[in-house]
Amino acid sequence: MLNEPKKNFKIVADTKARVILPNTLTLIGVCIGLTSINFALNGNYKLSIIAILLAAIIDGLDGRIARLIRGTSKVGKELDSLTDVISFGVAPAFIMYFWQLNTLGKIGWLISLIYVVCVALRLARFNVNTGGESSWRDNFFEGVPSPAGGILVLSPLIYEVSGFDFININYKLIVPIVFMVISILLISKVPTYSFKKIVVPRSTTIFLLFGIVLLFGLLLIFPFKVLIICSLLYLILITISAFHFFKLKKDLKNDNKITDKEPEDVL
Repeated sequence: MLNEPKKNFKIVADTKARVILPNTLTLIGVCIGLTSINFALNGNYKLSIIAILLAAIIDGLDGRIARLIRGTSKVGKELDSLTDVISFGVAPAFIMYFWQLNTLGKIGWLISLIYVVCVALRLARFNVNTGGESSWRDNFFEGVPSPAGGILVLSPLIYEVSGFDFININYKLIVPIVFMVISILLISKVPTYSFKKIVVPRSTTIFLLFGIVLLFGLLLIFPFKVLIICSLLYLILITISAFHFFKLKKDLKNDNKITDKEPEDVL
């Protein structure tokens, strides 16, 4: 009897195994996002803010890890979008409704619904517009990304718990305004940096690592103060990214490298 070659026993194929890690991170992110609602329901708003922040960090990591280990998949893409709707749409809306918007009655609930719908529309448009040929536009998002929007709508609450007392804020007025402004920015076509294709020269890598460590160190020590400052800087960065986008578009148009035809968009 001929000896048959032994077959190595594998639970999953190598290609499928690479998909498990990023999708697991995505599911952990949605669990953290949902837990933030529970924290807010119990009146622990500081923990709810930290939970949303952790969900945003995980959201930024899972996609990069998937691309790094070549574990991207269509399921992962759709799962990531559903997670974003929950963690940065539903969860922040509930947190702010429990904290302030409930005092406005039905109007407060309507404002929450509008924000969640805008997050869903923004993610639907993102899914439709991705997957085409690579271009310089890949360095920009259309509108504010949902993780940034989730942090920005929480900014009045973050300011309240941060200990800053520069100005007295009428939260009943400011919170609805912030919700509507961020909702518009989410579904707008304002170009914002995507930070997906950053090329860092080898000579500056050590400074980038130092900056990242410094930022996380400050977040550990002064989490809410740092979040408020980062939110203000991001709003300024939106203006800079828009000017940068239109300058690149004008330069490339003058060089006849692009045309006036805009990419197809369902929204």
